[in-house]
Amino acid sequence: MPGTEMLVAIIIPLAFFALIFGIVYLQKRENLAMLEKGLNPKEKVNRPAPYANLKWGLLLFGAGVGLALSYLITQYVLHDYENPALWFAFIAMGGGAGLIASYRVEKKELLDRYPNPLAP
Repeated sequence: MPGTEMLVAIIIPLAFFALIFGIVYLQKRENLAMLEKGLNPKEKVNRPAPYANLKWGLLLFGAGVGLALSYLITQYVLHDYENPALWFAFIAMGGGAGLIASYRVEKKELLDRYPNPLAP
């Protein structure tokens, strides 16, 4: 056991350092890429996100539907009250379905706005 405790004592600080280093490194690369495109990285916060509310709404709605569906299945179909994996799976599937619905709505709106950008 002492070897495992020492290994954990070494790995946790290294993982924390790698996490912080990776976040800072990726932010610097993003800022440099924005500068190369002629954008100001400080104005990144003020850019509009037109479908953010739709995406969050459908994500939470899908997660709620998944939660309700998992409750109904565990209570009335399986009669297994202690199965948390089923709950998490249905929440994830419902949230994923909500994100797919959000993507389809955004794609339809963009295709309605710009029907065929490659047509002459």
